[in-house]
Amino acid sequence: MRLLLPALLAVAGFVGTVKGHWLGEISHQGFAPFAGANYPVFRNVKDYGARGDGVTDDTAAINAAINAGNPCNRGCASTTQTPAVIYFPAGTYLISSSIKPAYFTQLIGDASSRPTLKATPNFAGFGLIDSNPYYTEVLNWKSQNVFFRQIRNFVIDTTNIPPATAATGIHWPTSQATSLQNIVFNMPATPDVVHVGLFMEEGSGGFLTDLEFNGGATGASMGNQQFTMRNMKFNNCKTAIIQIWDWGWTYSGLSINNCQVGIDMSNGNTMNVGSITLIDSSFTNVPVAILTSWTENPNPATVESLVMENVVLDNVPVAVQGPNGRTLLAGGSTTINGWGIGHSYGSSGPTSFAGPVTPNSRPGILLNNGRYFTRSKPQYESVPVSSFLSVRSAGAKGDASTDDTAALQNAINTAVSQNKILFLDYGIYRVTSTISIPPGAKIVGETYPVIMSSGAFFNDINNPKPVVQVGKSGQQGQVELTDFIVSTQGRQAGAICIEWNLASDAGNPSGMWDVHVRIGGFTGTQQQVAQCPKTPGNPAVNDNCLVAYMGMHVTKGASGLYMENVWIWTADHDIDDAQNTQITIYAGRGLLTESENGPLWLWGTGSEHFVLYQYQFAGTKNIFMGQIQTETPYYQPTPNALVPFPVASALRDPDFQAQCAGVEGNCAAAWGLRVVDSSDVLVYGAGLYSFFSDYSTACSTFDAGQTCQQRITSVEGSATNVNLYNLNTIGTREMLTRDGRRVAWYADNQNTFASNVAVYKSN
Repeated sequence: MRLLLPALLAVAGFVGTVKGHWLGEISHQGFAPFAGANYPVFRNVKDYGARGDGVTDDTAAINAAINAGNPCNRGCASTTQTPAVIYFPAGTYLISSSIKPAYFTQLIGDASSRPTLKATPNFAGFGLIDSNPYYTEVLNWKSQNVFFRQIRNFVIDTTNIPPATAATGIHWPTSQATSLQNIVFNMPATPDVVHVGLFMEEGSGGFLTDLEFNGGATGASMGNQQFTMRNMKFNNCKTAIIQIWDWGWTYSGLSINNCQVGIDMSNGNTMNVGSITLIDSSFTNVPVAILTSWTENPNPATVESLVMENVVLDNVPVAVQGPNGRTLLAGGSTTINGWGIGHSYGSSGPTSFAGPVTPNSRPGILLNNGRYFTRSKPQYESVPVSSFLSVRSAGAKGDASTDDTAALQNAINTAVSQNKILFLDYGIYRVTSTISIPPGAKIVGETYPVIMSSGAFFNDINNPKPVVQVGKSGQQGQVELTDFIVSTQGRQAGAICIEWNLASDAGNPSGMWDVHVRIGGFTGTQQQVAQCPKTPGNPAVNDNCLVAYMGMHVTKGASGLYMENVWIWTADHDIDDAQNTQITIYAGRGLLTESENGPLWLWGTGSEHFVLYQYQFAGTKNIFMGQIQTETPYYQPTPNALVPFPVASALRDPDFQAQCAGVEGNCAAAWGLRVVDSSDVLVYGAGLYSFFSDYSTACSTFDAGQTCQQRITSVEGSATNVNLYNLNTIGTREMLTRDGRRVAWYADNQNTFASNVAVYKSN
């Protein structure tokens, strides 16, 4: 009788009586300061009538949960004011039309027992989950501005839909700070099937991990500017991946099994795919692993650049197939150590190649069983709710006005002392001095709460202070941080948003997952259109709009840091403005890494719109990067990078006054990537973009000569084993320089919209 009790309770209507993941059990006290006192941040779909019994149509109930509180939905440009977590306990939720999440909304299933979204046979809609609907001929939200979204812990099931009827699991045209995680797509596996698991056609992403696709015509069909995807399994799909278009895409940990084609990057010979980087992956029983339309004289010159490293084949007759069935690389049962197509640079170049690539020399400290180390975001599936401490229960308000410094610090210290996980209920936690995170801390945010600096303590440009400080100098241990934002309010010329001092063991590193720096451009920051409007043509600096000294600083003594889907962003527009109006705010430096020993892993990170640089690695080593993405400030060169932040020699800032002497063009512009006196810095995909000159995009095309800025990537000094795969630049003439000397020129490497260098090795 005991074994039958849960089923009997469900039949009797007592659905949801069996406890599940802690996220469904914890008391939810999240408060959205600008959405009204009664706005519900957390919604359990069963509280809105969903049953999850596999029989009842739960579509209306789920969408009711999404739409509670009047969130940003149809016709709304974007918002940070109405965050939401839509939680699904374990069960099977039958749906007959699309689930349509609102802006700034997360769909989260029980991580300990993934719920299933199962389509009815007569399902109608573009995706069981349609994250960006076509209410008209264009997407509801501009795909390049769809930020801060997650879907995780689901089974997406289209097997009820007839195989020959078009069906899509998830429609996902999104951009930065978004993610899909821990999702299985189940589709029919019949000869006539036309189902697609995942479809995206636009955007500026992004990160995906831990996805499995079973059956279907296509596992994932994708077009987007850039993406990092890791740990993806494809079983019995006709085609595992169709690459519709991209500028740069990094795949790691693909496992493609019993599919007819692994990755189709030919897209019907349209020449729309810029580049793909494929590492640490396997193909098993796949007739053609990679399908491309590349020929010996491509037009443009570097289209469909491809770099593969450490790719295992098992019963794969053709590794790379070109047009008309031509074999470019034979397969078999073997390991591809390194192979590619594109332009290569070293001490000279370019060299056009289609053949072997000398694989990177990989430091053992970055590896786990021969592959680059990875670790998925912890969700604490087996941890009881009693092991969590709520920051609001500990006295913090999160109302964007109260000084929460003491309450937040006390909550962190208490959680560590009691060996508990701190639950950062949604809110905007204003702090007026540094928040210290000691070794042993674990912090989990509820749909991106904000720790926001304010006041004079952070306002001295000559005496910068960290807002959030992880470990103090010399401390050792481990920290886990997930799902929150660090920001600033008003003038904060001395604010270092995150300072990382902690030394962690390389075999058990500390981690940041979905932790973002978001500076300006949202309600509560006092750094919006009203305070910091754009001023094209006017080089004068509004002193009140100096909003941060640095995004993140990994200091010399820090080590063992794993970063995944971390976006360090100085806002270029006001997210809470109805027209997404552009703004001009000044933040000095993006991500500075000075760790003397490493290792650091950066999976799917971005850094944008900082005055001096987006990424700088100085005196460091043992660095892995997967598909980094940058943008230069839109206002430069009016003013240029010489102002308003003075050169700090102790931080090894670029000295544009000296470096630009005798250099033509717009030289004093922010570096996308700068590597100084560092070794073993390995970049597997980089999109370094300069779209604007004084807010005009006229400079960023090939016809215009890519004149937005002169240089964007710099390798300097005693740098060794600094290697880049698929460097993509936009708006820049000198794609890469070594000690101030040009290495790669944009016109030699024309790709789709970007210029591309497939392989660069420093020595």
